[in-house]
Amino acid sequence: FNNMPPTIEPTATGHISEQIAMVKKIIDNGYAYEVDGTVYFDVQKYDKEKPYGILTNRKLEDLLEGTRELGGQDEKHGRLDFALWIKAKPEHLMQWPSPWGMGFPGWHIECSAMSEKYLGQQFDIHGGGMDLAATHHTNEIAQSQACYHVSPVKYWLHTNMLTVNGARMSKSSGNGFLPHQLFTGDHPLLERAYTPMTVRFFMLQTHYRSTLDFSNEALQSAEKGFKRMWEAYEVLKKFEAAGSDATDNDEEVNRLLSEMDEFMSDDFHTSKVLANMFDLLRVINGIKDKHLPMLSASTLSRLQKYFTDYLENVFGLKDEAGNSGGRLNGVIELLIEIRKDAKSKKDYATSDKIRNQLQELGIAIKDEKDGGVSYSL
Repeated sequence: FNNMPPTIEPTATGHISEQIAMVKKIIDNGYAYEVDGTVYFDVQKYDKEKPYGILTNRKLEDLLEGTRELGGQDEKHGRLDFALWIKAKPEHLMQWPSPWGMGFPGWHIECSAMSEKYLGQQFDIHGGGMDLAATHHTNEIAQSQACYHVSPVKYWLHTNMLTVNGARMSKSSGNGFLPHQLFTGDHPLLERAYTPMTVRFFMLQTHYRSTLDFSNEALQSAEKGFKRMWEAYEVLKKFEAAGSDATDNDEEVNRLLSEMDEFMSDDFHTSKVLANMFDLLRVINGIKDKHLPMLSASTLSRLQKYFTDYLENVFGLKDEAGNSGGRLNGVIELLIEIRKDAKSKKDYATSDKIRNQLQELGIAIKDEKDGGVSYSL
């Protein structure tokens, strides 16, 4: 996907001492209590000082109304109290010594302890699925605030659900697939393989808080769109300004470019940015085909810079054909020779099959008047 590798990939079991230290500090600050070896976070006490439901904009009273009484939880002070450390039964495989006896960390404390160690008491961005906001991330905020007296995260980015052909992706439904299966096409629901940049471009076309629906039709559409975009980008890089005078298109181009910055500042709205970039393809291709005049030097320079900044630096896209272009061209030349040989033997069925299947892959071949054959990707 052209992602940067993580600097560190910490594990919860490798940070038990940090989690125990954090639980002790929360107890010392008065926001947690121990009952028979299990430590609970006191949600109601915390909510008197800080709004517990701030992430989902819900009041404690509303949260309590939506919570039912569960058996075996009489030891808790309140229904919303959650475990920071859990007393382990003798048969529990993973357990560690603590000031409260043998046990193991609660579900939420590991994230707060590890993020504080590597990112500090407050960091910029925390991501995750939208299903984590109401409980897991809400509890992360509460326990970090209770420990360090500072909000742990400046910006929360919650992604929406993944669906496949309109149905929610899940293991139980058997419609889930991993990235490498998208790249190889090795899944019953996939008609063929899709390149990493095609999949990345497909994802960028949907805002991260909207449902992302995988389908072969959508992936193939993204494949064509990415190809169109990158071909226009390569053409744009070769443009040279003819003068400094503004043309009728300069105003529209500058407006579309300025809107791209506004869209990214409006909650990373990548889909709107790409819509503007597709609008700009009309201008780029119009100049290439000489239907439109060249832009002024300042506008052209800005357009070229924005396409590089957004496609390569912000969206992390790259030219996949450039890595294997020589081999691809060699394969195409070989198929053209096989087709020519088939035509010379009057095997028109094979000749047409090669031409048609290359056309389906986006490779157009043309028989020239001089007997030669040209092709375009």
